[in-house]
Amino acid sequence: MKIALLGYGKMGKIIEKIAIDRKHEIVLKIDQDNQHELTAENLKKADVAIEFSTPATVLANIKQCFEVGVPVVVGTTGWHDYIDDVKQACQQFDGSIIYATNFSVGVNIFFHINKMLAKLMNNYPYYEVQVEEIHHTQKLDSPSGTAITIAEGIIENLESKKGWANVLTAGNDEATDDNIKEDQLLIESFRIENVPGTHTVIYDSEVDSIEFKHTAHNRNGFALGAVLAAEWVQNKKGFHSVQDMFSF
Repeated sequence: MKIALLGYGKMGKIIEKIAIDRKHEIVLKIDQDNQHELTAENLKKADVAIEFSTPATVLANIKQCFEVGVPVVVGTTGWHDYIDDVKQACQQFDGSIIYATNFSVGVNIFFHINKMLAKLMNNYPYYEVQVEEIHHTQKLDSPSGTAITIAEGIIENLESKKGWANVLTAGNDEATDDNIKEDQLLIESFRIENVPGTHTVIYDSEVDSIEFKHTAHNRNGFALGAVLAAEWVQNKKGFHSVQDMFSF
C-alpha cells in the first residue's frame, strides 16, 4: 500500500516507521515546510492518506483527499465541530474517511468498557464521576479529543450528566471547579512535560473511589492504530469512525 503522510511531526515519523515495518511504502510526506508539494498530482500517487497535521490545516487536507479520490485516515483532533460539513463533503465527492480521537487499540477497548461502566453506575448515584487527562505541554487542544470521547461515552449512559466542562491546569496545580454545574461532567486537563497521554475516569463517594485508567507509554499505539485504519479503509467508501473498524 502506498501512503501519503499529511503531517510529518513526531507522530508522522512513528507512523512512517510502523508502516514500513508492515511492508507499506511512503510516497509523500508533508509538513509545514513543504506545503507546496501537497498537490493533486502528488496526492494521487497514494492509495491512502494518513492525516496528523494541525487543527488549522486538517479540514483543507481532508477536502483535498476527497477531491482526488484518496481515502483519508484522520487522527488530528480539534475539528469535530465541523463533522457535519465533512460528512456532506464526503458524500458530495463520494469520498472515504475514517476518523478517531484516538486510534490506539487499547484506548478503543477503554472507550467500550467506559460506556459499560457508566451504564452500571446508574444504579449507584452516590458516586460522583469526573475525567482526568494528562498530556505533554506541546498538545494544542484542551481537553484532549480522547477525553471528550470518554466524557461523551459517560454522558450517553449516565443519567445524572447532561454535558461536560473543562478545567485546564499547568503542571500539578489544583484545578478550580467551582463553576461546574451538578449535571456537568468535569474534565480536568493537566499539561506536563513528556507525557504521551494518561486518561482516568474516577467515580468517588464518601466511602471509596473507583479509578479506571489508560496510560500510554509512548506514541506507538496511536501510530499502529492509524496504520491499521489505513489498511481497513483502503477499498471502502463513505464516512467512518474508528468504531466501525473495531468490532466489540
